[in-house]
Amino acid sequence: MAYFSRAGENYWYGGRRVLQTGNTQVVAETIAELVDLEVHRIEAADPYPFEYEPTVQRSWSEVRTEARPGIAHPSPAADAFDVILLGSPVWASQEPMIMRTFVEGLDGLAGKQVYPFVTYAVSGFGSVLDHYAELCPDASIGDGLAVRGEEATSAEAEIRTWLEGNGLL
Repeated sequence: MAYFSRAGENYWYGGRRVLQTGNTQVVAETIAELVDLEVHRIEAADPYPFEYEPTVQRSWSEVRTEARPGIAHPSPAADAFDVILLGSPVWASQEPMIMRTFVEGLDGLAGKQVYPFVTYAVSGFGSVLDHYAELCPDASIGDGLAVRGEEATSAEAEIRTWLEGNGLL
C-alpha cells in the first residue's frame, strides 16, 4: 500500500478543523490493521502548507500547470507485488498531483491489480479512477473505496467490507 495524506487544517463539514493525522492516513492505518501488507507513505519533498486555503491554492496551481511535485523518499519497486493499494485525498475533484508523480515513477505495473482508496469532502472519487486507468494502462484497476473525510475515524466496517469484496481480507 502506498498513500499520501496531509494533516493540518482541513475541510470539516463546511468549516475547518486541525487534524493531527490526515484523513487518508487514518484510512490507511485501518487497512494496515486489517491486512498484513507493506506500507509506503508518500511525502512531498516540498511539504504542503499547514493551512487549508494555501493548500487549495497550491493544489489548483499544480493541476493547471500539470505539475509533478517531488517526492521526499524513493518509491518502492512495484514488481515485487501483485496487488497495490493507492490512497490519497481528493483535491480539485482528482488525486493530488503528487500521486501522478508517484504512479509515473513506479516500474513494473503491468499485470498488477490496483485498488484505489480516497478520502474526500464533497466530490467522491471525482476523476481519480479515470486518471488511474490512464496512468496505469497495463494494470487492472479494481473497485475503489471512497470515504468522506469527516467519517474516516468511523469507517472500519466500510473498509472491511471493501477489503472483503475485493478478496483482500
